[in-house]
Amino acid sequence: MKNDGKNSGTYNVEGIANFGGTNTMSNNAIGRGAVVNNGSVPMEVQAAESEDSYGQCWDIGVITILAEEARAVNDVLGLDWEPGRVGGLFFATGEVKVGDGSMSVVATRASAQGQRSAMGACENLRRHYDPEVLVMVGIGGGIGQGDDAPDIGDVVTGTRVVYYEPRKETAGGTIRRGEEREAPAVICHGVNTYFTVNGEPAPIPGQADGFEGREFQVFPSPIGSGEAVVAYEESEIRKYLTGFNDKILALDMEAGGLSQYWQENSVDPVRNPGWVVVRGISDRADREKGDAYHSLAARNAAYVARELIPYLR
Repeated sequence: MKNDGKNSGTYNVEGIANFGGTNTMSNNAIGRGAVVNNGSVPMEVQAAESEDSYGQCWDIGVITILAEEARAVNDVLGLDWEPGRVGGLFFATGEVKVGDGSMSVVATRASAQGQRSAMGACENLRRHYDPEVLVMVGIGGGIGQGDDAPDIGDVVTGTRVVYYEPRKETAGGTIRRGEEREAPAVICHGVNTYFTVNGEPAPIPGQADGFEGREFQVFPSPIGSGEAVVAYEESEIRKYLTGFNDKILALDMEAGGLSQYWQENSVDPVRNPGWVVVRGISDRADREKGDAYHSLAARNAAYVARELIPYLR
């Protein structure tokens, strides 16, 4: 409160002023820009929300799609389910040791496969935990060529996503109009540093039962992303992506939604989280595609995500 300098009895008030007497106040908020929600939210809901994670800024937010992916992430990163729901949703939370300190991690599972559900999961994490970096972790199909292509169980990390769905259907065939987006420079630098330290490709030990003694590799690569499940070698999608960028080594169905979410929120005045994609190769996107190696690919991907976390701060 301060005198406006014009009239000794007039004051500009930015708080509470009491000039004597008895005061009764209800439904009040204090301070500049304060807002009163006049009873529209029940008191029991307000009390519950005051104890959840609103307003906190977490370090890492992890998005998974399949149950095997979520279990692998929770196990490898040591996450536990929150007691009860947060904003009506379930999240797994914990801390990952980094040097002499730790980084906070929260994980959620998207409600379904596909780009739209992935964007919803991004928004849920941001609304309730505001993570600094979003990490999409799970399985993918390998499409690389030659001896340097990833094998089943290997892992691909992507800071660039090629979304292949935009297209024009003509009498002469399909004309695709792919969109490419890249993660923020600070994330690209962190991922590059991981490979500088560990080699390119980087070796990792197998994480699934029966594969502990086998060595797998981690590759940096753009990720091809769309809604299609690709299950044969002559797929037009595979040919298109190879022509778009012959360095694309993996396919998935959600990374396009992650990169689009980041793009859409880049105009927001609040912090926009960075992102990276980690995909364990569970098949070669060919006729032999199946579920046999989901667990191996998911656990190897979760392990790489854990190893990347110190570089994403």
